Amino acid sequence: MLVQITTTHQPATDLGFLLHKHPEKFQSVELSHGKAHIFYPEATEQKATAALLVDIDPINMVRSARKLSGKGFALGNYVNDRPYVSSSFMSVALAKAFSTAMNGTCTGKPELANQKIPLEVQISVVSAPKGGEMLIRKLFEPLGYQLEIERHTLDEKFPDWGESKYYSLVLKNNLAIKELLSHLYVLLPVLDNDKHYYVSQNEIDKLIDKGKDWLESHPEKEQIVKRYLINLGSLSKQAMNRLVSEESNIETDEIPNELKEKKQNLHEQRLKMAFEKLKQSGAERVLDLGCGEGKLIKLLLKEKQFKEIVGIDISFNELKKAKDRLRWEQMSISQKERITLFQGALTYRDKRLDGYDAAALVEVIEHMDENRLHSFERVLFEFSRPKTIVLTTPNKEYNAVFENMNVEQMRHDDHRFEWTRAEFENWANRIAKDHHYSVAFFPIGEMHDSFGAPSQMAVFEVL
Repeated sequence: MLVQITTTHQPATDLGFLLHKHPEKFQSVELSHGKAHIFYPEATEQKATAALLVDIDPINMVRSARKLSGKGFALGNYVNDRPYVSSSFMSVALAKAFSTAMNGTCTGKPELANQKIPLEVQISVVSAPKGGEMLIRKLFEPLGYQLEIERHTLDEKFPDWGESKYYSLVLKNNLAIKELLSHLYVLLPVLDNDKHYYVSQNEIDKLIDKGKDWLESHPEKEQIVKRYLINLGSLSKQAMNRLVSEESNIETDEIPNELKEKKQNLHEQRLKMAFEKLKQSGAERVLDLGCGEGKLIKLLLKEKQFKEIVGIDISFNELKKAKDRLRWEQMSISQKERITLFQGALTYRDKRLDGYDAAALVEVIEHMDENRLHSFERVLFEFSRPKTIVLTTPNKEYNAVFENMNVEQMRHDDHRFEWTRAEFENWANRIAKDHHYSVAFFPIGEMHDSFGAPSQMAVFEVL
């Protein structure tokens, strides 16, 4: 796969300073599945071109990818298009070969770092199986690029076979080199379906970092986020929440104080009730799963019964907030020894969760995709298997009580689903039966004659 970056900025050899790669030197960097080579086909005062050629070892790639592969997963087959199309491999190569430039640093000529210069990018082949030319234009044209797009036929000898999913691109724009590299880093994998690495929480941080100056205002922001994170709903939602605009924050701030107080009061009731159920269980070693900012942990710390408290959350930022809320730096050594905080996902088995007396999940499961609940059930009820599990979730029926909420609306933008009382009880009873727990149900909050309480709790006990 080949990407060429050309400028006619005068003197054009400044491109070497910007990319931190000398035009007279052939350089290579090691990649996980091959090498990236950097060289200059042309370097004069009038015009300079830097080329990045990525040479993939397909056998090594497939052997490494086998454990990730599934039906339709290109990297799992020895014969595939990965060595030829600019995809996630090219993004990694760009970041490794031009890391200093991508960070906006130009040591030799600092004044060039933010200077907009004429740039032309030739990309030999990209794969755009879903969206084609229209998607390519939607991604690049809002950023000011002029595009030349050539679609390739499947086989020139057999024109009846039709067009392929492969395109050659020429992108032209006046912008800083760091902007160009960040656009390519994010958007090349967005065009493609297959990633050669495991997409996890860390990819959100990379996306936000590389897109911090342009992604929030991009008209295709949501599609970019989803495709970059291979349509993993929970990760995409987290990324979108971190990209919330100032306008959205203002709207949130304008929520009436009365409604804010009601929501705050209900959350306090959930926490207090979860605390009481954990205390009644006699548990000494407790998991707070999806601990967020650590509000329940703060309550548990006040009770000497709880000798070990572990908080787990998928968001590293939430864990940092939890430390701040707990005043970690001012906390005594004896108190710190009672607390452990770590990042983790509840849909993957984690031996760090094994052997605890009790676990609490306060308004957590509704933030998971429903198709991931089965994995969560096995992680918690089959493998970790605490003696007591305290779990709360919103009661969907009660939404009718709230003003300005329609039937399809959920209470929070990050909720994937909300259950009625009957749906929740059916789910909990099935889980209890399958994994040999008893289960009891409790309402939380002000009761309504027809719709019940705003939140619902299930307490599971090992039989």
